[in-house]
Amino acid sequence: EEILLIRLSAKMLRRSVHILAPLPLLVLAGQWIFLALGQPAREVGLSSDPVAFSINTLGLWTFRLLLLTLAVTPLRRITGKAEWMAMRRPLGLWAFAYACLHLLVYFGLNLLFSIADLLEDIGKHPFVLFGMGGLLLLLPLALTSTRRSMTRLGRNWRRLHWLIYPAALLAATGLV
Repeated sequence: EEILLIRLSAKMLRRSVHILAPLPLLVLAGQWIFLALGQPAREVGLSSDPVAFSINTLGLWTFRLLLLTLAVTPLRRITGKAEWMAMRRPLGLWAFAYACLHLLVYFGLNLLFSIADLLEDIGKHPFVLFGMGGLLLLLPLALTSTRRSMTRLGRNWRRLHWLIYPAALLAATGLV
């Protein structure tokens, strides 16, 4: 009976992540919809530079979700409740999704997919490389987050997933 409660609780925790994690994204999308309908940017909650605001919002939520992902294991150890671990994978995948959107808005809306502008921006703002490095480290984690990958990689899966620590460090460095 207790095992069933733990499974239900873990399932509810996973679902909670999938319900709560996209909320900031939905708010941002709603702000852009109102902006597209002619409302002033500041009145809908965006700054006078909606693209920069969106880049910063997506980057901050990426970092927050990374920190929450990292907090799961200590939370499990402190509480002794293994069901907290059910949140780790969805939190990590949402962090990766926000990181991809952060890059897409930065490179697509801000730089209009210009490689020349990207190289120029990296010259002016080297912290851009930290964000890109963090995203590159998160990519193999997202690609190997399935049970099949865990089985196929065995012990190497755990070693690979230690990349979250340097990814979080790069993300933190990029914020400074």
